[in-house]
Amino acid sequence: MKAVVFTLGCKVNECESDALISGLIARGYEVTDKLEYADLYVVNTCAVTAEAEKKSRQTVSRVLKLNPNAKIIFTGCATQNNPEAFKNKRNVKVITGSFNKGKILDLIDCEGVYISDEPTVFEELPTVKRFSKRGFIKVEDGCDNFCSYCLIPYLRGRERSRAPENVLKEIEACGYCETVINGINLSAYNYNGVNLAGLLRFIKNADTRIRLGSLEVGVITDDFLSAAKEVKNFAPHFHLSLQSGSNAVLKKMNRKYTAEEFFSAVERIRKFFPSAAITTDVIAGFPTETEENFIETVDFIKRVGFSDIHPFTYSARKGTAAAKMQDLPFAVKKARTEKLLSVKAELKSAFIKSNADKVLQFLPEREIDGYAEGYSENYVRLYVKDVSANEKTVNVKIVKEYKDGAIAKKI
Repeated sequence: MKAVVFTLGCKVNECESDALISGLIARGYEVTDKLEYADLYVVNTCAVTAEAEKKSRQTVSRVLKLNPNAKIIFTGCATQNNPEAFKNKRNVKVITGSFNKGKILDLIDCEGVYISDEPTVFEELPTVKRFSKRGFIKVEDGCDNFCSYCLIPYLRGRERSRAPENVLKEIEACGYCETVINGINLSAYNYNGVNLAGLLRFIKNADTRIRLGSLEVGVITDDFLSAAKEVKNFAPHFHLSLQSGSNAVLKKMNRKYTAEEFFSAVERIRKFFPSAAITTDVIAGFPTETEENFIETVDFIKRVGFSDIHPFTYSARKGTAAAKMQDLPFAVKKARTEKLLSVKAELKSAFIKSNADKVLQFLPEREIDGYAEGYSENYVRLYVKDVSANEKTVNVKIVKEYKDGAIAKKI
């Protein structure tokens, strides 16, 4: 029997899907994460935007084109938010939500809707087997921030963290060359008084390159950065969520920091890691964002000098505080998104050029068009010839910009 575990959305979903893949393999299935012919499809959905939820629902038609007789299981945030939207779709046999995803492995031969109650502790899933050189490990779930635009706290529940011992055990079992530590709100990691800095110290000697997922401003302290420095093989890349560079908009977003505090965090990072990549997310067209607010954001983004930004067009989510505010015209949101994409290209190019004379540690992951492709420690996507995708980390230097990153040569 063949199964597909198809993932939409965040890296935490990817962690959970990898665990389900491991569990299915243990039950004798041949499993892939690509949409192709199979007998069973497990679709891990997303609801961070209305578009993501729509794409989740549309996966049914994509699956049925591959196998009209397939059994389909839906899980994740979109089904937690609205299970009825999936209930009567053809061949959908099982629907679960965001919680207790491991029970899917025991529901394969069942039918019905199984939405679990919100857990009070972190739920362990099957340990992921090594499927690639670079993998994701989930250490935290839930979020207590309740940003005014975000539905996720309602779908993922309250914050809960994983025991450090279990985190290290999975890191060692997976054997990734690079391990990305993830959580719904990773900065809130706290297991019996062990915070994120403490977790880093607990796993600091792991035989893998450690990279962190998305962070919040409040976690950027001297102690946290000192802990990162202690990690044997730490990737100096900090994805620090901004969302807006305007204090007025940040307040309406309920983001709990100011642009000035954000900038101070960036300066602190660069004090400890001068060559760090600092990436971010920015929302274009939040309901109260004026043209002046938007210009403030663009100016702030340039002042920080991010290595990359991920612009998102604002999408109202029913049930959030922001959904009650007057939405901006789509044309305005689209124009602001396009401007941010332009700034993104400028900043990304500048960061690549700033690394031109540096020796970077390249981890080849796959081969594309005659190049080994992968990432440097500071998150530049690199394309390198005369390097096998089977090799471990190699030292390289950038030659020139190429596609979404740069061509580099082995030294």
